Amino acid sequence: MNIIVCIKQVPETTEVKINPETNTLIREGVPSIINPFDENAIEEALKLKEKNGGKVTVITMGPPQASEALKKALAMGADEAVLISDRAFAGSDTLATSYALSRAIKKLGEFDLIICGKQAIDGDTAQVGPGIAEWLGLPQVTFVVKAGVEGGKLVAERLLEDENEVVETKLPAAITVVKQINEPRYPSLKGQMRAKKAEIRTINAAEVGAEESKVGLKGSPTWVVRIFTPPPKTGGEMLSGSVDEMAEALALKIKKNGVC
Repeated sequence: MNIIVCIKQVPETTEVKINPETNTLIREGVPSIINPFDENAIEEALKLKEKNGGKVTVITMGPPQASEALKKALAMGADEAVLISDRAFAGSDTLATSYALSRAIKKLGEFDLIICGKQAIDGDTAQVGPGIAEWLGLPQVTFVVKAGVEGGKLVAERLLEDENEVVETKLPAAITVVKQINEPRYPSLKGQMRAKKAEIRTINAAEVGAEESKVGLKGSPTWVVRIFTPPPKTGGEMLSGSVDEMAEALALKIKKNGVC
């Protein structure tokens, strides 16, 4: 199997900084990690490779420092790593990001499966994985908690709110995985040494064939108008007593305030 894993380098949650002029994240010089859900994506790709053979290629879009995230992926066992980096990508929203990644994936050639983490912890949109699938015209399965390949088809179990759903689709396909799917492995010493010496392949917007109007701020139909910290909530009242007493008190207050 030829598996492509899309990952994102995200800032440590305690170190998030915002550019007040552009309302975008400041990533340069900020301690960063691989998005946790993407580590599950890497692990699942490695498990599928170990069972079915093939190759795992990890790809990310970001500034030059994002190569460190790719090196960790290599240390975990990925075969190849590609960085898409260009000033033209700055300010990309999820639509522009998924477009750029889809163009890079097409440039890489044939593949059987694309794996993404469910969502990134800095944006929490869960839109990039499905966006890549849409740009490439692929069948997609989201919130995957178990995946396997049987008879040239993907069989995946989806984690839903009240129950799980098992679906089957043809390959090539794209999936997004949840953290319950596996426990990411620690990089081995041999893997770390290999990753340390590795040269990360870097390609820019022109090399992936991205249209200027579809990347960066120009290609982003959504943008941040303002960022602020909500004021602390004030007032309110805590009810006490038994469940029946609290329910009666709440009903009286609702009636008194003319809610119903």
